[in-house]
Amino acid sequence: MSVTTLDAKRLAMHAKRKRLNTLALTLSLLAMAFGVFWLIWILFETVRLGLGGLSMAAFTEMTPPPLAETGGLANAIAGSALMVGLATLLGTPIGILAGVYLAEYGQKTWLGSAVRFINDILLSAPSIVVGLFIYAVVVTKMKSFSGFAGVLALALIVIPVVIRTTENMLALIPNALREAAYALGTPKWKVILSVTLKSARAGVITGILLALARIAGETAPLLFTALSNQFWTSNLGEPMASLPVTIFKFAMSPYENWQKLAWAGVFIITIGVLLLNILARVLFKNKH
Repeated sequence: MSVTTLDAKRLAMHAKRKRLNTLALTLSLLAMAFGVFWLIWILFETVRLGLGGLSMAAFTEMTPPPLAETGGLANAIAGSALMVGLATLLGTPIGILAGVYLAEYGQKTWLGSAVRFINDILLSAPSIVVGLFIYAVVVTKMKSFSGFAGVLALALIVIPVVIRTTENMLALIPNALREAAYALGTPKWKVILSVTLKSARAGVITGILLALARIAGETAPLLFTALSNQFWTSNLGEPMASLPVTIFKFAMSPYENWQKLAWAGVFIITIGVLLLNILARVLFKNKH
């Protein structure tokens, strides 16, 4: 075969690869533009309609009855903050400890494989399944909806997210750091605490914030566990109002004042999660 023929084949192959690359890049850009378009539209509608229903009363008054001239979301905001905060405090230590075990001790053990498999199932399970589980195990036994049941349901959503992110972040830490600490005679528990976890701190905290952002907007688990409450309560043994359930109930209603408060609640959740993520990035951007 002549040199000219080989060159022609190389040029043809190069042109074919270039066309495929252009096609793939074009499709990728179109897919990105499609997603960004809907995201911008959703954010625009959230800001436009949310600001219309936002007022000082939304933060200071309880949820109103239908057709009331005044009312707010204070009890729903407080209930959500209480349940989300307690669920995060309950689920985060369990998730971090399990993630540390999988990354540092259970890489090639049957227990580690079993935990990863179960964790993957929990990650992909719909949140309504978690809510139904807690309803069957807790609510039916207590014979009452309660904030405590809502906390347990949200904690079960937090745990697998924190486990996965903690394991992944620890896996990214170079083994050279561990070996250097072992060479100095440092015990393994102290290497994990002072070297690997400290090095992966930003990633682990990002995972916690991702879990927090996820449960902040969960509605289905709370419908089966905490239900709702029109009045102010901090008793975890009683039904408790939450922002996502209130938004769901008000948005589905035919009352204009409820619909305005529903959009105000959507705006509050969106801005709250956004500010939380921005704050975390600012605080930990230089702490790797």
